Amino acid sequence: MASNKILGIDLGTTNSAFAVMEGGDPEIIVNSEGERTTPSVVAFTDDGERLVGKPAKNQAVQNPEDTIQSIKRHMGEDDYTVEVGDDEYTPEQISAMILQKIKRDAEEYLGDDIEKAVITVPAYFNDRQRQATKDAGEIAGFEVERIVNEPTAAAMAYGLDDESDQTVLVYDLGGGTFDVSILDLGGGVYEVVATNGDNDLGGDDWDEAIIDYLADSFEEEHGIDLREDRQALQRLHEAAEEAKIELSSRKETNINLPFIAATDEGPLNLEESISRAKFESLTSDLVERTVGPTEQALDDAGYSKGDIDEVILVGGSTRMPMVQEKVEELTGQEPKKNVNPDEAVGLGAAIQGGVLSGDVDDIVLLDVTPLSLGIEVKGGLFERLIDKNTTIPTEASKVFTTAADNQTSVNIRVFQGEREIAEENELLGAFQLTGIPPAPAGTPQIEVTFNIDENGIVNVEAEDQGSGNKEDITIEGGVGLSDEEIEEMQEEAEKHAEEDEKRRERIEARNEAESTLQRAETLLDENEDAVDDDLRADIEASMDDLREVVEDEDADTDELTEATEALAEALQEIGKQMYQQQAGEGGAGAGAGAAGGMGGAGPGGMGGAGPGGMGGAGPGGMGGAGPGAGAGQQGDGEEFVDADFEDVDDEDDEDE
Repeated sequence: MASNKILGIDLGTTNSAFAVMEGGDPEIIVNSEGERTTPSVVAFTDDGERLVGKPAKNQAVQNPEDTIQSIKRHMGEDDYTVEVGDDEYTPEQISAMILQKIKRDAEEYLGDDIEKAVITVPAYFNDRQRQATKDAGEIAGFEVERIVNEPTAAAMAYGLDDESDQTVLVYDLGGGTFDVSILDLGGGVYEVVATNGDNDLGGDDWDEAIIDYLADSFEEEHGIDLREDRQALQRLHEAAEEAKIELSSRKETNINLPFIAATDEGPLNLEESISRAKFESLTSDLVERTVGPTEQALDDAGYSKGDIDEVILVGGSTRMPMVQEKVEELTGQEPKKNVNPDEAVGLGAAIQGGVLSGDVDDIVLLDVTPLSLGIEVKGGLFERLIDKNTTIPTEASKVFTTAADNQTSVNIRVFQGEREIAEENELLGAFQLTGIPPAPAGTPQIEVTFNIDENGIVNVEAEDQGSGNKEDITIEGGVGLSDEEIEEMQEEAEKHAEEDEKRRERIEARNEAESTLQRAETLLDENEDAVDDDLRADIEASMDDLREVVEDEDADTDELTEATEALAEALQEIGKQMYQQQAGEGGAGAGAGAAGGMGGAGPGGMGGAGPGGMGGAGPGGMGGAGPGAGAGQQGDGEEFVDADFEDVDDEDDEDE
């Protein structure tokens, strides 16, 4: 019989834990070996047996080639596989083997089948990594009810919410990833305000520092690099991990690995003493890598360290004294230590499972997306639809238009990042919307909608409101970024903010100039009889001047703006002449058409599959391309997103 309980799983890089709600409280489930955590290790023996957890870890020295560890660091990677004999396994498949053991052990403990699970991921996992984790759960036989961020789950496990409002910083340093999140808690609501991290930083890196130190010392003394021998390297791994753990409670540790190598003269032993001071000097750069993300998270949240009420440590690597000291230095207070850092995330996942199953009814979890999401618009600009640190699930829409006359398709390129120029962010995916009825530039209205679900999975849809044609894409492949790359993107964005803004202004000025030229040509063609020769000559002279500036690649923003304004002023005279003619004739029909035409296509529109991608953003109106097309679409006061699209503000339309 299947249980209605939802299993909470912390699928860790080095160790995993799982828990369930029992009697209103989350309880860690012991595995079949009687332990509260399970090594995230899978091995294949010579006789074809598959080992998972502690049995796999115990035989790693004898079988290093076919023992897989820290597979979480490769989740979501394209084309990454593990070769075992003649077989190849993806990270999702290896992770599923770990999850299958967890499922079996939980079912044995509870005496019921378990079908549903909540699985945690680092807060800075991208869409591809989240989807890969969900896939692993499904391969293992679970219905994955929710993907939850690890720091958020940990905050729930600490039971900090006692109806008082408080701000909490969660510092999560696990075996392979680092996350920091800022949460506002109160009244049962756990709201993530900001998050940051590094998906390539964890306890494994501290182990590697010890391994390199031992191997370098041994090579210097004996001329043999132990890292080139898989079995010797595995022994170094185990010794390094043990030394790291010992140095959290002792000032010095001894490493003794007999018969680690051999020469013609006989076997060689490795004997080394490492003090805590030496260990900390070897790894000081690693702990410093947690400073930037922590400070950035505080900055994004708009908080200083004095605003933090509680600090939570999560992950086994936070047991290192150097880490605890750094956290205290960063936050100005001693972290809470009332929950086992190896178990906090699993307990929190169980609580979230209880929320979803109805066993827990007084908790609401509000998480965020770590980076901004948007599309490329005319001029290669990045038009944001969802800003970073927006609470999820969320949905946002904007209406855009075409950049060229008779354009029947548009390319929609979806990006994630913080730079103003689309190409300098990360491309998530692209798709094409076709079947747009031919019309003057600026006439079609194409609504683009971004949706992020509770698991952080992104879906983008584009619909031509005229024809009803629509296309969508689910970004299952995701960003494909490591946190190092995300950090670098954020730093680049800050460093180049001023430069990006100048480029944006120049692109917008050029878009506005091109749009004004297009509007001028349309007005002259459509109102040939209404414009006298002198005014036509003045407008054509202004058009020539503007074309010359547009064609000058070195023209700056001011030159483009000045020439555009000169032509715009000349175009206003058309309206005056037509108004005077209409007043004289006692009719207003023609004037209405002209006003619609002058609404214009704004600074540009959505470059299509032929003319180009989706363009940029800029001020302007979204009226029609001519008197007929423009009727009822005056652009004054409307925000215009220049690109293959423009943004249409319905409220402005109604006000007019």
